[in-house]
Amino acid sequence: MSPPAHLGQRMSAALRASLIEPVGRDHRQTPEAFRRRRLVTAVFTVAGAVLLGLSLNAEPGSSTFYVSAFGLPGLWAVGAWLSGPLHLGREIRGERTARPLLTPISIGAGLAMVFVVGALVVREFPLLSGAVESVLDLARDGSWALVLVITAINGIAEELFFRGALYAAVRDGYQVPVTTIVYAAAVTASGNGMLGFAALLLGAIVGLQRRASGGVLAPMLTHVTWSVSMLCILPALF
Repeated sequence: MSPPAHLGQRMSAALRASLIEPVGRDHRQTPEAFRRRRLVTAVFTVAGAVLLGLSLNAEPGSSTFYVSAFGLPGLWAVGAWLSGPLHLGREIRGERTARPLLTPISIGAGLAMVFVVGALVVREFPLLSGAVESVLDLARDGSWALVLVITAINGIAEELFFRGALYAAVRDGYQVPVTTIVYAAAVTASGNGMLGFAALLLGAIVGLQRRASGGVLAPMLTHVTWSVSMLCILPALF
């Protein structure tokens, strides 16, 4: 077999393991624990959507922006913790399983490249590009280093909550579409439709990763890789 063909097969197998083939696991919950997760996630989803709207609509670089922006990942993390046990997850590697590391990072980078291509189209339409510019202004007018930290921490916290707590609060068979839609709705509540559209696409990918791996590690790595890449690349395009 030629090297390119062999590489293609390995990449295909890695993607199947990360997005399609579920790892065997037993994360069953009692009915009481399931109801508790539902109540906790409902309350924190609404609270998080409100706080996200405050952070994105605050004056860039202001104390209100930083307080709300740092408070948001704290809110998601507390909600995830209060909901019940979470799991890191594993992925299939041949005859064994291992923690997902390189594949989710690669998926995050690939997803970022797809969004870069989309951004080249979006910037030609003032109405759409304005929505992107309003988010980028937060990084331009404030401390870039702090925004970078906020971006990374928030990506981790969102996955702990949406692909951790919320995913475990949805009945089997509906977790991926429900968590994707709720995540996109919570982000769209900020008033920025472009962020909501991005959340819809990202949420579908990390939802599939959560289903395949049985945990939050792969979604976290993909999310952080994607969001940090966007923060670094988009300002140069707009």
